[in-house]
Amino acid sequence: MQARVETSGFKFIPMPAAFSRYVGIDYSGAQTPNDSLKGLRVYLAGTAGEPPVEVPPPPGARKYWSRRGIALWLAELLSEDIPTIVGIDHSFSFPRQYFEAHRLAPDWYAFLEDFQQHWPTDEDSVYVDFIRDGLVGNGSERQGNSKWRRIAEERCRAKSVFHFDVQGAVAKSTHSGLPWLLYLHRQLGEKIHFWPFDGWEIEPGRSAILEAYPSLLRVGRVRPDGMTDDQYDAYTIADWLRIADEEGRLKGALHPELMRMEFDLARFEGWILGVSG
Repeated sequence: MQARVETSGFKFIPMPAAFSRYVGIDYSGAQTPNDSLKGLRVYLAGTAGEPPVEVPPPPGARKYWSRRGIALWLAELLSEDIPTIVGIDHSFSFPRQYFEAHRLAPDWYAFLEDFQQHWPTDEDSVYVDFIRDGLVGNGSERQGNSKWRRIAEERCRAKSVFHFDVQGAVAKSTHSGLPWLLYLHRQLGEKIHFWPFDGWEIEPGRSAILEAYPSLLRVGRVRPDGMTDDQYDAYTIADWLRIADEEGRLKGALHPELMRMEFDLARFEGWILGVSG
């Protein structure tokens, strides 16, 4: 039997927050990188205990964010010397079977480079379906099977990154979002930590980007009035990150207890915030 630790008589003193800003992004793989999309939403919170607020796109003709606009905004935001953690609602990598089928090294950055060469979804006027239909790029050389899932996806029963055209699919948002992760890496270099690909421990003072799954973070949460589903997803990510950091729970979430095999796979398959071992 495991011994209990008696805590009565001791006052809990929370640790200082690791980050100063918390960003939640609900993603969309619709249309092109330059199109204004209602499904793209961004929420940001600080450390003052206030709930996240929606971040609108820059002033101009566009009412909503575009994927390119969000990438440019993140590159500018994360270049500042303010530790910021960003959660994005799309998959950051592909399952082990994909790497094996295409004889790719288990290296996430090399995977991003290879993927963008075959699926250039960050180029102007390119729809995901254009590549699927063979009109642009070379997606036929980098296909996956909808039965393949990453370890983290199996744990939380998330859909496969290759499961297109079904309710709740993340395939389009993932295939359109991956090249923008490569863009941010190229722009920011060592200033940004991609979790867990750059390691499970995030260096103090460094900003980080991770994969978030809003459905996992909604437990016990009350939905604010008037929010669309996309707004609520982005809000949930930012608010969960803020509260978890302020309460000292974020560090534990960033260090899930995994078996050695799971750690090895997560080096290139990635992991989802909130999924336990």
